[in-house]
Amino acid sequence: MPIAPRPTDPNASAHERVYRSLRLQVMHGELDAGQALTLRGVGRQFGVSMTPAREAVWRLVAEGALTLSSSGRVTTPELSPERIEELAAIRAMLEPEMAARALPRAHFALIERLSAINAANAEAVLRQDAVAYVRTNLEFHRTLYLRAQTPAMLAMCETVWLQLGPTMRALYARLKRNDLPQHHRLILAALKAGDEPGLRLAVRTDVTQGLRHLAG
Repeated sequence: MPIAPRPTDPNASAHERVYRSLRLQVMHGELDAGQALTLRGVGRQFGVSMTPAREAVWRLVAEGALTLSSSGRVTTPELSPERIEELAAIRAMLEPEMAARALPRAHFALIERLSAINAANAEAVLRQDAVAYVRTNLEFHRTLYLRAQTPAMLAMCETVWLQLGPTMRALYARLKRNDLPQHHRLILAALKAGDEPGLRLAVRTDVTQGLRHLAG
């Protein structure tokens, strides 16, 4: 006897779509630091009812991607210098370790892919496109860390990226720098050479240097 397909919950699929889209917007700095969100506004933006909008927002609050005040106001994270220092320390611990674990699996195709992402990152710098810079910067790191095959570490790292996204965007928009970052090139060189100490140092420097500007 054939098994009947299980009915799908439209609210569940709508919630997942809103959650994933809004999560990326926060992580990539598409929303300003401290920007207020309403359930009605989120629902209108994504064309969904209040229920999936609420479920997606509460899920992001639980992850630290959004902040809920005692009055019930939902905003994107607005970080103090002390909080930025704490998140920078977490990145400095996690990301060099993930990079080192990815090193044995850093085949030629991966390095070529990272080089292409870095080229897009450099173009974003030259255009002074802060959102594109944050997006391609995180894509560079995430592509490398996926090769580490450490999903728990990566999930922790993405939680940190979520909290930092709006503030990182604000930093790069304020600095208006057009000098190309060097640390990704050092990461690529270390990958090509199989140099684990050099790779750890390059990643640690890359993920903490910009955050020092934020905390300053």
